[in-house]
Amino acid sequence: MERNQLSRHQWGFTLIELLVVLVILGLLASLAGPKVINYLGGAKSDSAKLQIEEFGASLDLFKLETGRYPSTQEGLQALVQQPSGLVGWNGPYLKKKMVPKDPWGNEYRYVSPGQYGAYDLSSLGGDNKEGGESENKDVSSW
Repeated sequence: MERNQLSRHQWGFTLIELLVVLVILGLLASLAGPKVINYLGGAKSDSAKLQIEEFGASLDLFKLETGRYPSTQEGLQALVQQPSGLVGWNGPYLKKKMVPKDPWGNEYRYVSPGQYGAYDLSSLGGDNKEGGESENKDVSSW
């Protein structure tokens, strides 16, 4: 009976052992955490680039069918809703039949005719201001 009680007490961890494990986990999290956050920011920028490319393909199809790109006033909404008086529109040109926002929850900026091409399409990044670095860097079609 004494032997059975001794082995039962040896099954658990001591408080010091648990604290050591928690310290080690904390150190690992402090080293890995910033890397994960950097990858997350990069993923949003990559997602914005892909969305801009998808918009580009849709805008090209719009132009092919109507003979022009949507005006700045019509905006990207012209890809999902036919502008009044436009002949040849065969949309919607986006799969979800709505204009998505950028990965940071902001509207994409569309200007036609653009300064850098037939149209300029951009996202202002995480800070929603021109310029910036890392996750706040602007993503554009040019």
